[in-house]
This record gives sequence, C-alpha cells and structure tokens, in this order.
Amino acid sequence: MSNQPGGPTAAQPDRPQTTDEVAADGPDPAPTQDADGSVELLSDAADGSAPPPRAPGTLGLALLATGWLAAMLWSTREAIQSATAGVTAISLSAFALPGVISAALVAGAAVGLAVSEPVTRRGDRATLRFAVAVGVGLLVGLAAALAIELSYDGNTTTRTIAGTTAAAAVIGGALAGARNGAVIGAVASAALGTLLFVVGFSVARDPLFNLFGAGDSQQSLVTAATWVSRTESLLAGLLAGLLAFGYLTWARRRAARRDTTVTALRWPAYLVAGAGPGLLLLLAEVIIRVGGRSLIDLAAALSEADAVAQTSLGTSRVDNGIWVLFVGALTAMIIFGRTLSPAPETDPEPVEAGAAR
Repeated sequence: MSNQPGGPTAAQPDRPQTTDEVAADGPDPAPTQDADGSVELLSDAADGSAPPPRAPGTLGLALLATGWLAAMLWSTREAIQSATAGVTAISLSAFALPGVISAALVAGAAVGLAVSEPVTRRGDRATLRFAVAVGVGLLVGLAAALAIELSYDGNTTTRTIAGTTAAAAVIGGALAGARNGAVIGAVASAALGTLLFVVGFSVARDPLFNLFGAGDSQQSLVTAATWVSRTESLLAGLLAGLLAFGYLTWARRRAARRDTTVTALRWPAYLVAGAGPGLLLLLAEVIIRVGGRSLIDLAAALSEADAVAQTSLGTSRVDNGIWVLFVGALTAMIIFGRTLSPAPETDPEPVEAGAAR
C-alpha cells in the first residue's frame, strides 16, 4: 500500500533533537567534505565556534621575510655609502625607501604571525593574539631602526628611514593579529614572493624595452616603459594569486589531516589572500607618503628632473599595486573556482495525481 499523507507510514516532520537524544546518538559526526574540498565538522562548524585553520610554515616564512628585510637594509646602506656627494645620497635614499618599507611591512606581518599563532592553539584569544602580534611587530621595527642608526650615517635622512621602517613593521604586526592566520600567512608569503619577483624581473627589463620598440625618440621610450611596467605588474599579480592559492590549499589540507575541528575556507578567504599583496603594496605607499614625506620632498627639491622622477615613480607604484591587487584576486578566484565540483543532480519529486488536480 502506498504511503499517503497522514497515514501511519508517512514520513514524520523534522523536529529538533533533545539533549538526551543527541547524547544517545554517539560521538561527534565524522568530517564531511564540501564541494570545494574543504573539511569541517558539522557539529561545531554550524554554530561558528570552530576556529579557522592555522597558518603552516610560519617560522620559515618569518625567517625568509626577516632575511629579505636585512638584505634590503644592507643594499640601501651600500648604495648610500657609495654616493660621491650628499645630494646623490639623498636621491638614492628616496629611491631605496619603497623597497625597505615594503620589506618591513611583510617582515612585521610574518614574524608577528609566527609568534602570535601559537597563542590560539588552546582557544581563540583574539585580544591576546592581537597584542602579541603588535608587540612583536614593534620589536622588529625597533631592531630595524637600531640597525639603520648604527650602520648608516646619522642625519635627518637616516632618522626618516629608521622611523618609517619601524612604523611599517608595527603595522605589519597589527595585520598579523587577525583571527584567520591562514589568510594572513597566504598574504605575507605571496607578498614576499612578489617582492622577490620584482627584483628578479630587473634582468628582463632591457630586453623587454627593445621588444616593445624603445628607440631614440622620447615617445618611444615612454611607450616602452609603460608596457614594461604593465608586463611586470601583470606577472606579479599572477604570481601573487598562485602563491596565495597554494598557501591556502596547503593550510586546508594540513588542517584536514589533523584531528581537530576547523571551519571551512570559503571563497572570501581566497579573494582576500589573492588581493592581499596588492593591498600591502598600496599600504606601503601610504606609509611612504606619510612617514617618508620629508625625504621624498627633499629629493624632489634637488632639481626639476628629480621632481619629475619622484612623481613618476610614485604614480608607477600606485598603478603597480592596483594591478597586483586585481590580477592577484582574480587569479586566486579563478583557480579556486576550477577546484569546485559541480552540484549533484537530483531527480524531481513525482507529483501525485491528487495534488495535480
């Protein structure tokens, strides 16, 4: 006999289980896999109490970022000391400032994440995590400022570089205090990879200038320089998106292998991670224009050519940050979308004859 609505064999309506019934069902349910391949436990993820995945490889990332900051400080010192005149030293300091600030921002975030991440291993202590991250960023900034004061020639230019570098490290540490450490780790690693790529790309600039038709005329040089800059920004954005997606995939799989309850990584995490390196570049530009304004103005006042160069470089850095932001976010989202499985097709429920009439 077919099951009629209201009959003894009809399906009972859904109702919430009592506490006793939940306890009688046995242990917590096993992890389930979403369409995006992420793992979560339904019992804890549903109420939002489960912590996000922890950032893997934070110690190695912190060492690499600190080493990169040290390398940028050393190269800046060598360039300034090699100058034959004070005017040239001021100009070189202004040119080197963006690289130092970007490195300090990433180093503060990486070291702050490496120290603050263990704070949440026994619970989500957001306030303590943020305080630890900011404190570590302050220590990184003070160490960098002290190294600048001791190794550079003590003058107004040196104090400007030291103070701005310290501020960038503190801001980077504050970013590391965010609750989702995996996303911050992805942003820091992708930003570090982008900075390394920009330095390595310098060997390809001259061949690309010739490829894009740089000649003897001023217009051809400007056009070629524009296309070289766009090519660099496009490739840097692609690399940022790939590195961010790869880091989050590593964090997701590492969390899935652990016997802990974590929330799933959704598409906003990949969007923020992919756009993060570009956001850091734009944030570094803000720090440069606020903290390093005196040095930039001093270099621009040397000559009309220096003023044009500083304005052009500032505009180029902003354009580069915007390109890396959008290309990185788009790349991470496209790759994430390619990993999603199609939703399973369900057969439509048959319509009963009585309901049709």
